[in-house]
Amino acid sequence: MTAPAPYACRPEDSRGRLHPEPGGETRGPRDIFQRDRDRIIHSIAFRRLRHKTQVFVAPDGDHFRVRLTHSLEVAQIGRTIARVLGLNEDLTEALCLAHDIGHPPFGHAGEEALKEAMHGVGGFDHNAHCLRMLMLLESPYPRFRGLNLSWDMLEGLAKHNGPVRHPNWAMRELDALFPLDLNSWSSLEAQVAAIADDIAYDNHDIDDGLRAGMLTLDQICEVPFVRAGWDRVRDRYSDVEPKKLLRELIRDQIGAMVNDLIGASRDRIAASGVESVTDVRAAGRRLIAFSDEMAAHERDLKRFMYANLYLAESQLAEAQRAATIVTGLFAAYRERPDLMGERWRVAATEMDEPARSRHVGDYIAGMTDRFAERCYEEIHGTLPAV
Repeated sequence: MTAPAPYACRPEDSRGRLHPEPGGETRGPRDIFQRDRDRIIHSIAFRRLRHKTQVFVAPDGDHFRVRLTHSLEVAQIGRTIARVLGLNEDLTEALCLAHDIGHPPFGHAGEEALKEAMHGVGGFDHNAHCLRMLMLLESPYPRFRGLNLSWDMLEGLAKHNGPVRHPNWAMRELDALFPLDLNSWSSLEAQVAAIADDIAYDNHDIDDGLRAGMLTLDQICEVPFVRAGWDRVRDRYSDVEPKKLLRELIRDQIGAMVNDLIGASRDRIAASGVESVTDVRAAGRRLIAFSDEMAAHERDLKRFMYANLYLAESQLAEAQRAATIVTGLFAAYRERPDLMGERWRVAATEMDEPARSRHVGDYIAGMTDRFAERCYEEIHGTLPAV
């Protein structure tokens, strides 16, 4: 096992939790980051990812990815990178597992609809809502709200995509509760989680697109990076029929991205001269990143996926249907909070605006795709057509 690097997060150096928890040693020999990971895995919010959109809304097939399976795949990639770079694997894994917990139903289409619906009360952002869910809304413990995760975990979730220069209302409230140094860069573990997410969806969404028949091999080979990878796979398995090699192509691409990332990140870290986590946060730039060449390949791949999958006509139709459901639910619940679940409607009676509308947003954001559809149908009588 690789020895911890001097710039890795260490559980013994953690800034701790917002609420002290005496007696935790009775729960088994785990450090603070291992407990964070386990709290995520055991949370209701994590289980709900099983029925939240990754690419396809409420997919009929059992083999398509959803937010839960995507998060597990991100964690696998993240742990591998963290291990080789000498970073804390447990914290990296916890960040990877939790990064999508703030997504509302129907993926990005649902988020855009909820953001628009909440425009007058501060808007909606899935990253801030992830922290809101973990710090306030999911409350399995008897003496405090939230999962009471470590500062290092919360800071990493807040800033895994970089410093938060313009926090929204939700992030400002959470930062006031437990200051997260929003203007600095995050730990390397959080930076790994962010790019592991990109590597996972860049490649696994191709796999799902091919499986769904929305992408073809000829199409994806229009991307030079993919074409070169496919040629290598065909040379290696010249006696195997092409359709059996598609998943080999995906595995090779993930490997190429991970290997490039590790090499380029080592160079960046060495050149930066960082010797501690404090140095990392003060470095002023991202240290976990692809080489310039791979970054260009990754951008090309993303442009292809947007043009040929994410913004495909059938996907846009599903997105419009999702927006109609989310918008319709928000309007109905804001007008009649009594239509929400018991705990939510009781709490709404004690709120004034904008807190009440934000409360409605919290309720909708926690829904799975199928629960949102069921609620919409109960209120409006029928679901919108595609």
